Amino acid sequence: MLDVTNLSVSYGKHRALENASLRVGKREIVVILGANGAGKSTLLKAVAGISEGRVTGTATLDGEDLIGVKPDRIVESGLALVPEGRGVFADLTVQENLVLGAYAMRARDDEEGNLDRVYTLFPKLAERRRQIVRTMSGGEQQMVAIGRAMMSNPSVLGLDEPSLGLSPLLCKDLFQSLKAVRDTGLGVLLVEQNAKQSLKIADRGYLLENGQIVHEDTGEALARDPAVQKAYLGGAAAPRASVAKPGSLPPKATPRPVGGLSPRDIAASALKGISPPRQAEEPKVPAMSAPAPRPNGAARNGAVSAPPKPVPAPTSTPDVADLVARASAKASRRPAVVQANVGANAPTQYRRDTDVIPTSRFRPETPDLDRPSADRLRSILDDIEAAAKRAETYRPPGKRS
Repeated sequence: MLDVTNLSVSYGKHRALENASLRVGKREIVVILGANGAGKSTLLKAVAGISEGRVTGTATLDGEDLIGVKPDRIVESGLALVPEGRGVFADLTVQENLVLGAYAMRARDDEEGNLDRVYTLFPKLAERRRQIVRTMSGGEQQMVAIGRAMMSNPSVLGLDEPSLGLSPLLCKDLFQSLKAVRDTGLGVLLVEQNAKQSLKIADRGYLLENGQIVHEDTGEALARDPAVQKAYLGGAAAPRASVAKPGSLPPKATPRPVGGLSPRDIAASALKGISPPRQAEEPKVPAMSAPAPRPNGAARNGAVSAPPKPVPAPTSTPDVADLVARASAKASRRPAVVQANVGANAPTQYRRDTDVIPTSRFRPETPDLDRPSADRLRSILDDIEAAAKRAETYRPPGKRS
């Protein structure tokens, strides 16, 4: 089928691809994984004959050389490319796009059969064969691009980033369609950054780094590879453990420095220098003899002082009405503070009752309440007083005389 050996591509002095080798067989999906700029699209373009750089190496399809051949002759040889960005004819219908794919001589004799095969693989295209392509979704346009390439009756189908710009659901449907394309007998060379989905359907895969193919394995093995998981699948798998070869000696332990202390000696020396923390001592207070009790009323200077008055114990519950009255009187005794101007440059003066006192000589007391708050408090206190009076005369309904 498709054999590529030591393929190199240069753009001036820049080497984009160097000595890449791969193969694609019948009924086989081969995926090329790599970061942006690794050379994946360059490889596909070089094989399809549309690379703008200088191409060296060999690429054959069923024994026919592809390097240096015009793109239309490569299509006649059996290699069809679905470029990145789909490249469909947006103003034409679905069927018109598909029929244009059958322009190759190898496809003209079986145009109807190829069209039926495409409609079988993509039933949605059969339903919308009269629809203008630019009015379709991205996933449907990608189906049109793949179907148009298959209309050339290829033996190898190359796809460059087919899932670009598609939703996860459409990506899943697209990769399932590629499995169906493989089952028809075609070989599929897939360049894709969606490593997780592509490795699920791939038979083999290649890792391309900095223009060079660094690893080849089956799709299942690549999906389990720790390096691939870390680089392309978002995993954090541990690196591969080194396996000792049969007959090899175990690795030697790192020798201890000569003349130095061992870690145990260092730890023992450190522990010896650590003393337990001292308990904080309480300050010593000199013992003092208790003073002799003085007679009641005796003072230090010999004078007789009056004995302290006993604190009267509360006799009864304060009267609510009395508390209300005293609170109202306190709210009404708010000192009047006004501002007076004595001259243009004179300091602010305050008047308390009838006196005017300079600011530097008088610090006004903090008033209890402003006027609106005092009025409100008085109203609340009136309500409380009325409620208290009603409570004094209240009798339960069952005990009224």
